[in-house]
Amino acid sequence: MPITEVVEKYPETVSVFAEHGLHCIGCIAARFENIEQGAAAHGVDADKLVAELNKAALKK
Repeated sequence: MPITEVVEKYPETVSVFAEHGLHCIGCIAARFENIEQGAAAHGVDADKLVAELNKAALKK
């Protein structure tokens, strides 16, 4: 799922992306990059990021 789609469906995940240094939520790459690709580009552990994103999304 592209990063922008995650943020659109689950706006509560924005803070999780920011905490992990992925501040490019509005950039063009976020429209095409999935979570794993974005994490790799920023040197972030994708599994940890996904776990925290899921946790934030489930709080909704």
